[in-house]
Amino acid sequence: MKNLDGMFATIAIALTTVALAGVISTDAYLQTAKAEVQGVRALTEVASGDALACADTSLVAGDGLTVTR
Repeated sequence: MKNLDGMFATIAIALTTVALAGVISTDAYLQTAKAEVQGVRALTEVASGDALACADTSLVAGDGLTVTR
């Protein structure tokens, strides 16, 4: 029974590896990964304070009690 379980696990890992390689090689995955990297970079800039130093602060420093549409 242990041999059967071992063979099943080996086949499952091999199939999972092939499926993952198929997903990673698609253009949709590439575009999503690029968008995620851009988002992480933007969050890093905001967290470090670099983005606010050069950004238009009129949206940040506005009166919080006045709502305009």
